[in-house]
Amino acid sequence: MEQFTTLTSTVVPLPIENVDTDQIIPARFLKATSKEGFGANLFRDWRFDKQERPIPSFVLNNPKYNGSILVAGKNFGSGSSREHAAWAIAGYGFKVVISSFFADIFKNNAMNNFVLPVVVPDAFLVNIFARVNEDPQTTVTVDLATQNVTNNATQESTSFAINSYKKECFLKGLDDIDYLLSKKELIEAYEQSH
Repeated sequence: MEQFTTLTSTVVPLPIENVDTDQIIPARFLKATSKEGFGANLFRDWRFDKQERPIPSFVLNNPKYNGSILVAGKNFGSGSSREHAAWAIAGYGFKVVISSFFADIFKNNAMNNFVLPVVVPDAFLVNIFARVNEDPQTTVTVDLATQNVTNNATQESTSFAINSYKKECFLKGLDDIDYLLSKKELIEAYEQSH
């Protein structure tokens, strides 16, 4: 996996609260068991009409917004526990999702798929939306080592929490199996001593 240390990017603003996993990836796309192709169906029913035409008013269809950071409203990823939602977000190209609250299962699924969920205070989130609305080229920097996120338009920063195990996995580019393999010598030494 790719190591994650610091990311500076423009953002895609989605100031909608209570976005559930069925809105992120509709249930009809859950038949596949491979992660491939889910990004094309991210927010499918919001991005396309019934004739499969892009809906111009939806943010992912607006060319002035792009980047590898999705900034979402409060309570992002609620609903079912489908890991496919994290697959779709990663498959679309997002490396970070910023919100003021995530559903726990979605948050864990995101981290397991190397999408970093960053929880920020409500006021900080509102300020990002305001700045991006004024200037779509506004950038945000996420520094995992220091656990800080910065709105580069205002230089305002805030810290965020992350499980120390998952932080190490992101920083070193390790999934759960890679992490265990990196501890092979310690595991073998423990086995021999017991």
